[in-house]
Amino acid sequence: MNKVLTPPTWIETLPCVERAIRDGSPIVALESSLITHGLPKPVNLEIALQTRAKIKSMDVEHATVAVRKGHVHCGLTTEELEDLAIATDTHKISRRDLGPAIANRWTGGTTVAGTIIVANAVGIRMFATGGIGGVHRGTRGDVSPDLPELAKTPVAVVCSGAKSLLDLPRTLEWLETGGVPVIGWQTDTFPAFFSRTSNLPVSLQVDTVKEVAEILHRHWEIGGAGALICVPCPEDAAVESEIVEAALERAREEAEKSEISGQDLTPFLLSRLSEFTDGATLRANLALLLENAYIAAQISKAM
Repeated sequence: MNKVLTPPTWIETLPCVERAIRDGSPIVALESSLITHGLPKPVNLEIALQTRAKIKSMDVEHATVAVRKGHVHCGLTTEELEDLAIATDTHKISRRDLGPAIANRWTGGTTVAGTIIVANAVGIRMFATGGIGGVHRGTRGDVSPDLPELAKTPVAVVCSGAKSLLDLPRTLEWLETGGVPVIGWQTDTFPAFFSRTSNLPVSLQVDTVKEVAEILHRHWEIGGAGALICVPCPEDAAVESEIVEAALERAREEAEKSEISGQDLTPFLLSRLSEFTDGATLRANLALLLENAYIAAQISKAM
């Protein structure tokens, strides 16, 4: 699964990560924008460490992607991760931001798109996260860079669908147009991040890691790009969609009054959702992050 034997010079790769890539051992990439922008302190560091430990417990290597003082890292030491988790004045880094981040010596967390680029550059095909970006609600038609990146870069992303504050039907339409398989892990509907289902269909359902591995192998064999493996939020932590929607409406009204938009909108909404649901959405977020890392590690081994 890992084909790049020598990482590009613009990426600093931990020895253990480089060894796993060279040996073709199972390895899972992890993003870092959830550490810098997506979760409150100190929960951001706690879940990052738990996620890495979950993957490592299955004899699978992990590679957290981030930018530190202009250096793009594929794999962080524990000390580097701790520094990132408490860093201030950090940037949210997607495709357009990688060059400026290097040139201006920024520190920041890579988004789904940013992580996909780095993972692919070093030869990692498996990536675990919470939820991808998508098409935003409303008439502006704002499209997350995650979608075009999935449509052109051959990395599989294990997630719990797209964040439920997005326009999920239009997001799925975009993925279909981009040729991205949307694979439901033991489900025939698209997960809605905090909630287990959006009642929207996926491309196909799979029930075993062997099935996923075979599909990904064939997808890439014919020149396919990205793929989504969509894992519902664990049942004991999931939040009913009606509760999420009610809280989201309140959060959106606040965002509009405060004129919050662009890259600042999603972190603001997620923070307010947690407050309006007495922490239920945050608990769901943490549970699905661990579950997705576990499934990604299983698939990586099967590959």
